[in-house]
Amino acid sequence: MTNHIVLFEPLMPANTGNIARTTAGTDAILHLIEPLGFELDDKHVKRAGLDYWDHVQLVKHASLPDFLETLTEKDHLYLVSKFANMDYTQPDYAESQGDHYFLFGKETTGLPEVFMRQNPEKAIRIPQDDTHIRSLNLSNTVAIVLYEALRQQSFQNLETTHTYEQDKLK
Repeated sequence: MTNHIVLFEPLMPANTGNIARTTAGTDAILHLIEPLGFELDDKHVKRAGLDYWDHVQLVKHASLPDFLETLTEKDHLYLVSKFANMDYTQPDYAESQGDHYFLFGKETTGLPEVFMRQNPEKAIRIPQDDTHIRSLNLSNTVAIVLYEALRQQSFQNLETTHTYEQDKLK
């Protein structure tokens, strides 16, 4: 079972760089659905991702339909949006059959409305006060959802404790 973060037409290089760093640190795979609002060699993407780019498992897709064609029947697709009725903590991310794909929309417009209306059972939401803000920051949202999935999966293959170097010498 692998976690995948999928960004639909991301616009902001710093968000994508931060998300790339998060995926590198959690062994998640990052998917980018074109068109992108920047070049991957953009200095803001690289700066946000720092020296972690060598550890990012990156897959690019020409369009949303192209991405959807890569999914298998065993895979689990979640549409992360404020236009959802299910809380992001409700699905069982520990399901061992297939991979988990978390699809996030464009920073300015989210996921296409037609697509969302066709798949309401796949939509999950982070609770927020919609009267005060339009949406949460994309990179923060990715981290919140991904770490809930990892928590339910008992942080499989991740280091859950770490010691200072001097403590290892004792």
